[in-house]
Amino acid sequence: MLFGSWLFAAIAIVPLVAATTERIVTDYHTGFAISGFDPVGYFTQAKPIMGQPEYEVFYGGATWRFANAGNRAAFIAHPEVYMPVFGGYDPTGVARGIAVPGHPDVWLIARERLYLFHTQQSRDAFVADADKYLANAQWQWFEIINDLVDK
Repeated sequence: MLFGSWLFAAIAIVPLVAATTERIVTDYHTGFAISGFDPVGYFTQAKPIMGQPEYEVFYGGATWRFANAGNRAAFIAHPEVYMPVFGGYDPTGVARGIAVPGHPDVWLIARERLYLFHTQQSRDAFVADADKYLANAQWQWFEIINDLVDK
């Protein structure tokens, strides 16, 4: 019975580990980056919009969805512009040396780049002192990325 309990606990932990071992935050079950939201939509619509299955592209180990063909083409031409910074991990967590997945509904475009945050509180903290968080996050990112599995 003890072995069965240990096995169940180990299986329950696997999704949590898998969700934080990717260089780009992806939905564990679907493989979608940003949970299937269109990364270009944050720039063009100023809000998260759900991507459609007919406008998908595989890039960086994740499947990205887009609302339309134009957004898909823009992403293909310049993924570095439209992808969330730090692969979609919360920059305040990255600044502390922790890969905390951002949420597609808690976001900000700053310095012409998309940032996703785990909570509204972390977004507010970032807004209050973006320079500090970005400096620390950029320094920590190199350490964090070495620990993340390349997909």
